[in-house]
Amino acid sequence: MGDSGEDPRVPAGSRHYRRALVALFCAGIATFTIVYSPQALLPDIARQYEISESTASLAVGATTIGLAIGMIPWGRLSDRLGRVAAMRWAMVLSIVCALLAPLMPSFETFIGIRLVEGIMLAGLSSIGVTALAETVTPLALGSAVGVFIGGNTIGGLAGRILAATFGERFGLQGGLIAIAVVAFVVMIAFLILMPPTVLPPAPPLPLFRATLANLRNAGVMVMVLQAFLLMGSYVAAYNYLAFRMMDEPFGLSLTQSSWLYLAYIAGALASSNAWRLSARLTPVGVVILGCSTMLVGLGIMLLPHLIAVIVGLLLFTMGFFASHSTALTLASKRSDPNARSLAPSIYNLAYFSGSSVLGYYGGMAFAAAGWEGTSAMIAAAVALAGAAAWIHSARHGGPRRVDAPSTE
Repeated sequence: MGDSGEDPRVPAGSRHYRRALVALFCAGIATFTIVYSPQALLPDIARQYEISESTASLAVGATTIGLAIGMIPWGRLSDRLGRVAAMRWAMVLSIVCALLAPLMPSFETFIGIRLVEGIMLAGLSSIGVTALAETVTPLALGSAVGVFIGGNTIGGLAGRILAATFGERFGLQGGLIAIAVVAFVVMIAFLILMPPTVLPPAPPLPLFRATLANLRNAGVMVMVLQAFLLMGSYVAAYNYLAFRMMDEPFGLSLTQSSWLYLAYIAGALASSNAWRLSARLTPVGVVILGCSTMLVGLGIMLLPHLIAVIVGLLLFTMGFFASHSTALTLASKRSDPNARSLAPSIYNLAYFSGSSVLGYYGGMAFAAAGWEGTSAMIAAAVALAGAAAWIHSARHGGPRRVDAPSTE
């Protein structure tokens, strides 16, 4: 039963709702455990292959490029196969790649399998929000998306810490094998738990028309811009923070540096509660508050004290996840219903493109001017994201009116 007698989608708290959320939480864990686990190993990758910091970041960037490439094809494939069937295929194929990655004999072949892995994982990221929109009522969607992103967050945290811990003891291949095993276990849980969606996929517009409908929708595209700028900033910060923390005045080991990723827990809490906060501040208000919090956290992280770095990282992480979970929900809500299956795909394409592009150029800034250079690049991107959200809302009646038809 939904919010009205005509809507078959399930409300928050129902058994179908809980199964869908747990399954998609597992999908998020599997995806981001695989994607970002090498981030904790970047210093070792750079040393082992005798490459620069920015080149080592391709261990993450190749997968995010693959994710960007696969977003729209998987979204359209799910229109034909069904959301759950497409996600199951994506999950199985991505785990096969994860099991093969530690066996690759060179950096080039490792990057190649990571690229393919990203294309397979795109089937989970591009379809998850659409599957939720076809399963839960509109009133429950915002908080459900927050839980889905919470799974992404926990996966990113677990992947980084496990990879660093096993990698320091058993080497790069040992860290990657540990990640593949964890992802395999989570995959089994997803395959068992994921229920079918309640609504069948809406008749989609042809690909070109559906893409054009979203690209012409300023409300969708400003959220897509958030995805590129904020995710790129976030990945740049986490990519190069480990290099900073292993240098003086900190002098942490690789494993010690990886424990900073516990800040992801704060991100999980922020993503799951962001939509509730939007009832008071408006969704656009939450996006802008999140950007502001990121900037404050980034400024605190410049201080040469471990406690300051931890506090700043917590604020930066919470701000990012509050903005991201709200922006992703808004991108879907603002899209035309017949083009809605592509809205999360376009959002995630920008999301992972930003991860690849700004994640790489963050390394260039780090090589040129150290952590201060990377921070300056990040601050510019976050400020632009917040300004874009504010300007769009101001042109459409202000934060309280711009999304009123979608949220009432």
